[in-house]
Amino acid sequence: MLHLHLPPIQSLLANGGAVLSAAFILAWAAEALQVDIAKGLAMAVLAFIAVLPEYAVDLYFASMAAKNPSYAQYAAANMTGSNRLLIGVGWSVVALCSVYAAFRNRDPSAKKEPMAGVSLGGGYSVDLVVLAAATLWSLTMPLFEQIALWNGAGLLLLFGFYIWRVSGSADSEPELTGVAQELGALPKLVRRLSVAFLLGVAGMTLLAAAEPFAESLIASGEQLGVDRFLLVQWLAPLASEAPELLVATIFALHGRGSAGIGALLSSKVNQWTLLVGTLPVAYSIALGKPGALHLDARQVEELVLTSSQSLLGVSVLLNGRLEAWEAVVLLLLFLIQLPFPQANVRYGLSALYLVLAVLLFIRYARHVPGHIRFALNKSEQAES
Repeated sequence: MLHLHLPPIQSLLANGGAVLSAAFILAWAAEALQVDIAKGLAMAVLAFIAVLPEYAVDLYFASMAAKNPSYAQYAAANMTGSNRLLIGVGWSVVALCSVYAAFRNRDPSAKKEPMAGVSLGGGYSVDLVVLAAATLWSLTMPLFEQIALWNGAGLLLLFGFYIWRVSGSADSEPELTGVAQELGALPKLVRRLSVAFLLGVAGMTLLAAAEPFAESLIASGEQLGVDRFLLVQWLAPLASEAPELLVATIFALHGRGSAGIGALLSSKVNQWTLLVGTLPVAYSIALGKPGALHLDARQVEELVLTSSQSLLGVSVLLNGRLEAWEAVVLLLLFLIQLPFPQANVRYGLSALYLVLAVLLFIRYARHVPGHIRFALNKSEQAES
């Protein structure tokens, strides 16, 4: 394979563009794939594809940490950044775009005002319960200051339960848009070959670009005098999450906010279980023996902040809606943290997230038993 040695910033742009392009191709092919495979298998495959761009970069950092412990911080940075971006920006923007679309398309003669928020579709209780369990389990990582194999095993078990649970849902026609819609409309053989080709090209692109992209992030931060941890935390997730966020936003602007928020909720579950759960596995394989990614003080505070945000994310959806004011709060709390990397600010925001989560859990407490019953009773899935 030909290796081009570019200066850090040029390498960052070139390989970052490759990751972004691969992420778009994966998103289109993954959507079109739903036309041809069974619902249960589709959920498993799509869940993996959804986290593949983040997985490729984070897997590299976790593997390198076995040789150079300083890389452990970058694995934590990429993981926490991608998870917080989904809720802080993704959920918020979809909800606010849904509000905008509702007011734009409202009937001027109608007395009733459009609802200020976005409702979730049926069956989201499974996602919510698994996300809540994964978030509570994730608190063991900062508590023990490590991401050990047993931490990962718990998250991977939750992911397995999630896939098993949603695989029983009733089959329905996939809602495709844009390029995915064009792919889905092709004749069967051409469609399948096209999707397989696109998945193969995107996968090989990620494998080729993940290492130089990850290394160029670190080198560019050093060259530009930018905190390398923050560069890895936000730039890499932005490149890999952009297609998913864009598709969800388009759904919302076309009055399909439920589909957009549902996709991002599923993605959050996948990242918080499958992605995080595989980090200690990748590290142990590279190490050649069972091991744990050890967390320093900064990584601990980032994980606490990410887990606290996830709890608030669960609480705002307990009533089956993401209200406009809740979306604004999520977005503002996300934006506030960006210019303040100090530990006291991080822990202060974590406390605020937790207080708001508790208040909303109390407010929506009547919905909790129903979510738990639905999530644990597989026979109800077909009715959703």
